[in-house]
Formats: sequence, C-alpha cells, structure tokens
Amino acid sequence: MSTLAGTAVVFDLDGTLVDSEPNYFEAGRRTLAGHGVTDFTWADHERYVGISTRETLRIWKERYGLEAPLDVLLADKNGRYLELARAATHVYPEMRRFVELLAHDGVPMAVASGSSPEAIEAILAGTGLDQWLTTVVSAEEVAHGKPAPDIFLEAARRLGVAPADCVVL
Repeated sequence: MSTLAGTAVVFDLDGTLVDSEPNYFEAGRRTLAGHGVTDFTWADHERYVGISTRETLRIWKERYGLEAPLDVLLADKNGRYLELARAATHVYPEMRRFVELLAHDGVPMAVASGSSPEAIEAILAGTGLDQWLTTVVSAEEVAHGKPAPDIFLEAARRLGVAPADCVVL
C-alpha cells in the first residue's frame, strides 16, 4: 500500500519523463535541409533550447535567409517532430518505473507540459506511457504557460485534488 494517500503526482514531459531533445534537433535539421540549409549541427541546435518554436523559426528565417512563410515552416517542423515523437522518443527508464509504481499504488497522475496537445499525445502513445498517464494538460489550454503555475493548477483540478496535495516533477 502506498504512503502517498491523498497525494497526486504531476509530471512535466520534456526532459523529465522523456528525452525529446534529439527529436527537436532532428525535426529542425530536416526542416532546414528541406530549405537548403544542410550544415545544421547539434551545437547550432543548442542555441535554441528553451526558445519557442515560433521564435526559433523567426530567427532561422533571418539567419538562414529562408523565404518560406513562418506558418509553412512551423507546419513543416511540427509535422516532422510529431512523426519522430511517435516513433523515437526515449523514456528515462527510472521514470517509466516510477510511473508504473505509482500507477500500481493507485496514485493519481497527470502530465502538465508546455508542448502542444498533439505532441503530448504522440509522445505518450509512442512510448506506451499513455496507459498510465491519461490526464494531460498542455500550455495551449491555459491562459499563461510556464513559468506561471496555470498548467499545474489545471492538472490538479482535472485530477480532482487540491494543488497543495500535488507533487510536481
């Protein structure tokens, strides 16, 4: 029996449950290659970690002289990312085991992520985590994304628990 009675766990997704950064890099590399930029490296990618995709693409348009409209680039990169997310996202083994243990003990759990609902679904389905993590909140569904607490408060609401009864990872 769990000693976490009355406690819920809310997970961030990217960098906490899964290592999605290689997929973001590869989606960006393929997008740029499709527009003639073939020398994009991991070191180049690291400059954009933590910056929104839209802002990154705006910078790329300027830096690499990309002529495609921002929305076209965004759709291209997002499509490539979703394909990779479904097929090749690495779950941290210890986190998978932790989720399984919590599920076995009946601990309510949610994912609260800055990623899009489509990306969250693709990652959870592609990794099999969707069998345990069925409550999901995307920053697109709340008024203010991180670092504001809105997604975590919404996760607590959807789980039916008080925010004070949540542990957020």
